[in-house]
Amino acid sequence: MNNKPLPIVHDRRELAAGDMLRVEQVELEFPNGERRTYSRMKARGLGAVIIVPMLDATTVLLAREYAAGLHHYEIGLPKGRLERGESILEAAQREMKEEIGYGARKLQELTRLIVLARDLYPEKLEGDEPEEIEVVPWPMADLHALTAREDCTEGRTIAALYIARDYLAAEAVRVDAASRG
Repeated sequence: MNNKPLPIVHDRRELAAGDMLRVEQVELEFPNGERRTYSRMKARGLGAVIIVPMLDATTVLLAREYAAGLHHYEIGLPKGRLERGESILEAAQREMKEEIGYGARKLQELTRLIVLARDLYPEKLEGDEPEEIEVVPWPMADLHALTAREDCTEGRTIAALYIARDYLAAEAVRVDAASRG
């Protein structure tokens, strides 16, 4: 654990605000006396979730949807913001149904942001997407080929897939060891 003191915040000013993000300017003084002014985007909302929906033991379901910031279609995991009063697992269930048309009987929080979804069943909820999202099944064993594609560049998706892959591999080892006695 790092016990280094945090910089002192001398001032904060909102520079611009939008529907989802606001830009804030922060004036800081570091423990060594150096002062700096930073601009940062500060997200609004109650948090977010990214879901790794496993169709079966080896296949993840991805969503191909328009990425406005990149102006192309991107393949990624279903994700979204938490709504007021909603837990991360409730948000995961809702986002999957809205984006890929599946719910899950088993949801497991892997990190504060990532939820592993298994034992899927078809169920569609109305979402806020302007067009139908294409569902893309992908073998977890072939993540290298997925991340080499020009349409799979979103860092949260890539990190979540590798975290889930490692978790599932470790789980398989534990199950195998337990079955051997």
